[in-house]
Amino acid sequence: MLQLTRPLAFIDLETTGVSLSTDRIVELAIVKLMPDETRLVKRKLINPQIPIPEASSAIHGITDDMVKDAPSFKQAGNEIKQFLENCDLGGYNSNRFDIPILMEEFLRAGMDVDLSNRRMVDVQHIFYTMEPRTLSAAYKYYCSKELENAHSAEADVNATIEVLHAQVERYEKLGDSIDSILSTIGEEKIVDYARRFSFNEKGIEVFNFGKFKGMAVTDVLKKEPQYYDWMMKGDFPLHTKQKLTELLNRALLKNH
Repeated sequence: MLQLTRPLAFIDLETTGVSLSTDRIVELAIVKLMPDETRLVKRKLINPQIPIPEASSAIHGITDDMVKDAPSFKQAGNEIKQFLENCDLGGYNSNRFDIPILMEEFLRAGMDVDLSNRRMVDVQHIFYTMEPRTLSAAYKYYCSKELENAHSAEADVNATIEVLHAQVERYEKLGDSIDSILSTIGEEKIVDYARRFSFNEKGIEVFNFGKFKGMAVTDVLKKEPQYYDWMMKGDFPLHTKQKLTELLNRALLKNH
């Protein structure tokens, strides 16, 4: 049984997206596990004061209409801060997502929240530490074998084939074809392999970094063609530059 010396507050957020700097909280749930094993729960819908993208609503089910009468984070912030007083913090991927976004909201609301003396327990980090996500670990888990000569290219690739066969045997819903596997786990659509660009919910190529993050590449190149020159001279992969040139040519064609 977990022994606590002070409350451990588990945090989960639903948001308008996954950007730590530009996205906003639309729902917050905190379950505070007390040292005596009782639980205190706080759940709130939050008006993010920006539109919730359809792609995000499709994931968490929260729409603009549902939050239109909810408090903004600035209005709810003090209540949330007080609920977290003297608590250590926990969650799943919370150190990399929930806590950073929560702190951004506190800062945006002009609230000083000091977490320097709080301990942070990320359950995902425990999972990945105790169950390593390496090929050797997958080979042992799925095939019940030790991977000898790990990092020898041929040994690694043969082990990978064995793991895939074992996964198809273990998980019936994967089916037995490439199409059925990818329809089950999802197939990522990529623009460039370095992922400097990505597709937005409308299937338009957008920047995935920097000052134009989230903006359509062709729109930026039309307005600021010097950005193309900067990227082409910069330390970007050749495939990224190739895709950038294709997008520039598309932008120029649209202008004619």
